[in-house]
Amino acid sequence: MENDLRVQIILGSTRDGRSGEKVGNWIHNLALKRKDFTTEFIDLKDWDIKFIHDVNPPSIGKYSDPLVQKWAKKINEADAFIMVTPEYNHGYPAVLKNALDVIYKEWNNKPVTFVSYGGFVGGSRSVEQLRQVAIELQMAPIREAIFIPFIWQAFNEDGKLKNEEEYDKRVESMFNQLVWWANALKKARD
Repeated sequence: MENDLRVQIILGSTRDGRSGEKVGNWIHNLALKRKDFTTEFIDLKDWDIKFIHDVNPPSIGKYSDPLVQKWAKKINEADAFIMVTPEYNHGYPAVLKNALDVIYKEWNNKPVTFVSYGGFVGGSRSVEQLRQVAIELQMAPIREAIFIPFIWQAFNEDGKLKNEEEYDKRVESMFNQLVWWANALKKARD
């Protein structure tokens, strides 16, 4: 069935002046062109989730905070995820870690990939850490990912990614692998 897969793109930085909006919009616009899934862009700036504070561990699935309950419902709607993340001090933002940690079962048995940005290594160290967390959340991190180095010079004045054709080919490969895993895991969950 066309468009029955749902992919959420999660922007994992809330800093003022962040580059993530350009990166997130770029990947979202490419995702909107696909016919094999529908996509939704989620900006963590719109989700003021308190740092994890529940008495019960998230793995129990009983969330006392109404916003966390709403977050769990939103994440549960997805079949796959693309996380857009910067690299801060060789890691990823605390706000993204918290968004992952406050819920549990809603992430399970779903594929995830990453679009990262930063300095010389394009955020790859943040993705290394996120892959470990994804495995603990019983997600399936796929191999294909996008790394954008020197983010401060990666986009032109019009907000377009330089070397767009090269990146678009990599993104297409990433989407294809994400869709394959999303279909396989959705079938298994059903």
